[in-house]
Amino acid sequence: MTVLYRVLQVTAAPAIRLIWRPKFTGQEHIPRRGPVLIVANHLSAADHYFLGLITARHIATMAKIEYFAQPGIKGKLIGAVFNGLGQVPVDRSGGRAALDGLGASEQILRDDRVLAVFPEGTRSPDGRLYKGKTGAARLALATGATVIPAGIRGTQDVQTEGSIMPKMAKVRIDLGKPLDFTDRLTDSPDRVTLREVTDEIMRAIQALSGQEYVDMFATRAKRELAEKAAKEAEEKGGPEAG
Repeated sequence: MTVLYRVLQVTAAPAIRLIWRPKFTGQEHIPRRGPVLIVANHLSAADHYFLGLITARHIATMAKIEYFAQPGIKGKLIGAVFNGLGQVPVDRSGGRAALDGLGASEQILRDDRVLAVFPEGTRSPDGRLYKGKTGAARLALATGATVIPAGIRGTQDVQTEGSIMPKMAKVRIDLGKPLDFTDRLTDSPDRVTLREVTDEIMRAIQALSGQEYVDMFATRAKRELAEKAAKEAEEKGGPEAG
C-alpha cells in the first residue's frame, strides 16, 4: 500500500462516504489475506473511487497506459497519482502489449494482493452489460486467486464520460460469493476454457448488477454508436449546407 493510498484512505474515502453514502453488500466475501480478483461491470470513471471503499485492503486496478505518459507538468502529475494509487498501466491496442499488461496484473495477485478488473475492457456506452474479454479469466486460472464478482449501480450518474465535476447520485455495489474455478487452474488455458470462464464471470456480474446483457464487445458498440452519430450529423448538415 502506497503512502498516497494511505493518505486518501483518511481524507478522500471518508468524504466520499459522507457525501454519497454508497451502499455495499457482500463485503464479508472478501478474504482478509491472500490473492483476490474482483471482477466488476464498468459504468464510469467513478467506479474506481467507490470500489476502493469496499475493503480496508489496498485494491489495485488497471488503467490505460495513456494516463501514465501524458505530456507536460499536468501529465506528469496525473501519472504520479496513478502510480501512487497502485494502478497498473495497460496497453489496450491488444496483442503482445495487452499480454504484458496482464503480466503486471498477475504479479499483483502472486504477491497476495487485491486486484479489481473490468472484463468489458472499457466503460459501457449505454448502461448495458457487454461481452467480457478473457483477460480476467486468464488471471484467475493462472493464479488461483479468489474471484469475487461485483455489480456496480449508479456511478454513471455520478460522473459521465467527459465530465469533470461529479454529481450526486445513489451508488450501490453488491459483491457475490466467490466463483470456483479450482478444477480448471492452468497457466495455458485454451480458448474454449477462457470463454467458458469469462461467460460464467459475466453471468455472475449480471445477476448482481441487474443490467441487460449484450453479446457484443463494448469497444465495437462504441465504434458503431460513433459512426451512427457521425452519419446523422452529416445527414443533418447536408441540407443546411445546400
